[in-house]
Amino acid sequence: MEFLSANWWSALLAIVLIDLVLAGDNAIVIAMVARSLPSHLQKKAIIWGTVGAIVVRSLMTLVAVWLLKIPGLKLAGGIGLLWIAYQLLADQGDGDEHGAPAATFFAAMKTIVIADALMGIDNVLAVAGASHGAMDLVVLGLLISIPIVVFGSTVVLKLLERFPVIIYLGSAVLAITAAKMMKEEKILTGYIPTDAWFTYGFYAICIIGVLGLGRLAQKRQAKAEATNS
Repeated sequence: MEFLSANWWSALLAIVLIDLVLAGDNAIVIAMVARSLPSHLQKKAIIWGTVGAIVVRSLMTLVAVWLLKIPGLKLAGGIGLLWIAYQLLADQGDGDEHGAPAATFFAAMKTIVIADALMGIDNVLAVAGASHGAMDLVVLGLLISIPIVVFGSTVVLKLLERFPVIIYLGSAVLAITAAKMMKEEKILTGYIPTDAWFTYGFYAICIIGVLGLGRLAQKRQAKAEATNS
């Protein structure tokens, strides 16, 4: 593809639009994880979480064709993302000012990177397809997405601090993303229904499961803390 040609610009626009869509999920994960950290580490978590997310997606884009050949990858990724959505609710009260900041910070980075890797499976394939093999387009698209993710994470974090109930909405979004990944798994083709009723029912089960179990874990944690205090 010729540099700066009409096709080059149209491909870049497609990649930027894809990255914009992806930024929503990334911003939610990063903000939800950062919220559990001490206030002086939250901005640091947003910056480094975004960098980690971009690096992981870049590496995955380079091996997108190989990833496409792995059977069961979307199914495993969806299950893993459901677990992370649950953990973000269950561990909601873990980040306090009296914890070990370094350990907590690196644990947060690990959660962000793993979540982005799981969410990025579909996305890197879309970016790789839109780029038509032109890595300069992929790199430009990723660079453009960095400030978008940082800004989005900052906004979501502020909303979470003001309206903590939004954390349930964030987990629900991740649950839907996980459900879509699992339903699109090729090895399940022919084994699960494709009608709208099943699709929405499956989404609902994933959302209710994550929110219900997460809320139950919060109650158990609160009860244990009350007993120990």
